[in-house]
Amino acid sequence: MKTLFYFLTIGIVFISSCGEPKIAVDRILIANKIYICNEEFDMAEALAISDGKIVAFGTAKEIQSKYTGEIQEVDGTVYPGFIDAHSHFYGYSLTLQKVDLINVSSLDELIERTITFAKTTNEGWITGRGWDQTTWEEKGTLTNNLLNAYFPNTPVFLKRIDGHAGLANAKALELAGISVTTKVAGGTIDIQNGRLTGLLTDNAMNLIDNIIPAPSRSSEIKALLMGQQACFDAGLTTVTDAGLDLSTILLIDSLQKTGDLTIRVYAMANPTDENFEYFKKNGPIANDKLQVSSFKLYADGALGSRGAKLKQPYCDHAGHSGVWVTEPNQLVKLYQQVYDLNFQANTHCIGDSANKRVLEIYGEFLKGKNDKRWRIEHAQVVTPEDRALFSKYSIIPSVQPTHATSDMRWADKRLCNTRMNGAYAYKSLLALNGWMPLGTDFPVEDISPLKTFFAAVYRQDTKNQPMGGFHMEEALSPKEALLGMTLWAARGNTMEQKIGSLEKGKLADFVILAEDIYPEKYMLKTKVTGTYLEGIKK
Repeated sequence: MKTLFYFLTIGIVFISSCGEPKIAVDRILIANKIYICNEEFDMAEALAISDGKIVAFGTAKEIQSKYTGEIQEVDGTVYPGFIDAHSHFYGYSLTLQKVDLINVSSLDELIERTITFAKTTNEGWITGRGWDQTTWEEKGTLTNNLLNAYFPNTPVFLKRIDGHAGLANAKALELAGISVTTKVAGGTIDIQNGRLTGLLTDNAMNLIDNIIPAPSRSSEIKALLMGQQACFDAGLTTVTDAGLDLSTILLIDSLQKTGDLTIRVYAMANPTDENFEYFKKNGPIANDKLQVSSFKLYADGALGSRGAKLKQPYCDHAGHSGVWVTEPNQLVKLYQQVYDLNFQANTHCIGDSANKRVLEIYGEFLKGKNDKRWRIEHAQVVTPEDRALFSKYSIIPSVQPTHATSDMRWADKRLCNTRMNGAYAYKSLLALNGWMPLGTDFPVEDISPLKTFFAAVYRQDTKNQPMGGFHMEEALSPKEALLGMTLWAARGNTMEQKIGSLEKGKLADFVILAEDIYPEKYMLKTKVTGTYLEGIKK
């Protein structure tokens, strides 16, 4: 009996030690460190992945004791796929086939690049984007004299980096019917000594944009695929496109359905009659690749081109306080349509006057606390006493940290030092609702989410200027910056149930970096070693 009892005991111990059988998964990812980016800000060493979704996270020992599958060990740090909460993906993609004017240091270099590009194209028009005269050593009035000399018969239109100003040559002005007597609401046509300089801002640019031939469908597709690869190379798995026409939305949808375009897109629709009619009839688009449930509106222009609507005149332009790109009474009508569709309203507001007025109008629709997630895009200059409206009506500030480090060279000239306490105030804006999505506004700024993180945390440009950081009282913590590029960006797009963190049940979108950017001051050197959508490397 004792012998029998002994063997029974051993058997029970053996069965107990075996435990439950392991659960089969497609893959177990093991890394030096994994940022889950959930509300608890958990850390992990391993992920279990099946069918493109996260099954579990934990220590390597915990995951391997419960799951079995292909082991993928990576030398690096894993983050949720980065999400750009405000960009112009389609527009950026098109710029890859235009004159690249980013970082031109002078008007002469702008002309040289345009001449070089012209030798490579047979298109009727020459277009480009990226110049920023505030970085040039030469100062003075910007004119189209050199463009006219080199391109007397070819129309040329070159946009400023922010997209709110453009330089057109005489041929382009002629084709658009623009003369010294032309008037346009919500924009300016620059005239010096009774002659057109070619410089146009905001709505005035539409006069030329409207006559530039649309790109061919094949050109659009090629551009989008090029743009997608640039995003993957930067570690982006989801982009927010701030303003698209219906034809572009449907093109992106079709390319995603064929599998040619795999990047996730949250598209804001332009407030056109065609878009309103389509979404009124068909409702929002919501699938794993594409979501369209918001409209993008413009209240004012940009600070760099002095189009942002300010409460007081510009300090470097007496008597001028900016422009309403869309008049407030028209905004009210558009918001009513957005509200009736139960879509988000996402409005471009730069100046303190535009921010205040739009916040007030939002409040008329939202009444009080809510989960509509209506957004203010940029929120660059907000008078401190107006900030409370964000929390009062649960309005989301959607900001781009690299704007601060790009604009810091000249912002005080536009606003005077006395009004800078309301500008680029990201820490203060974050405190209003406790979360805030971050983006880049590319191609206005660099596409890299690493530069977003760096600018948010250290408030310096890529040359580590200024010493000590720009208004460091408004810097975000590394945790806040990382959440702003992941979970909070997904929440700003109403996509947090699917992406934004590496929690159980969410899509396995993640990026692997060679180093951990969280504690590393000089993290801009970090390389993206892998970008994955649903567990598949791109």
